[in-house]
Amino acid sequence: MPQPSRLDDPLYASVAWARYWRLMRGMAKFTLVCIVVSLTILFYLHGFVSIHMYIATAGGVALTLMLMAALMGLVFLSSESGHDESIDDPVSRTIYPDE
Repeated sequence: MPQPSRLDDPLYASVAWARYWRLMRGMAKFTLVCIVVSLTILFYLHGFVSIHMYIATAGGVALTLMLMAALMGLVFLSSESGHDESIDDPVSRTIYPDE
């Protein structure tokens, strides 16, 4: 029988999700700084090459950093809320019968 997760409690869930979105807002600000720095370095090294290169660079940096932040934020949310321990895993009983 799975144990209840702390995310089932609406009060705790609202606090946990608020913390997650605060992390995402902070990472969005950091991402904007990284985009400006990378475009500045690109312009310094190569000059104005093509607008498409600058758009692709900004999009690649933004997508990479925000995807990393979203996935790591969900890992932290799941771990600290006890959601990982609340699952019923029948496979682990066959591998580790003592648990």
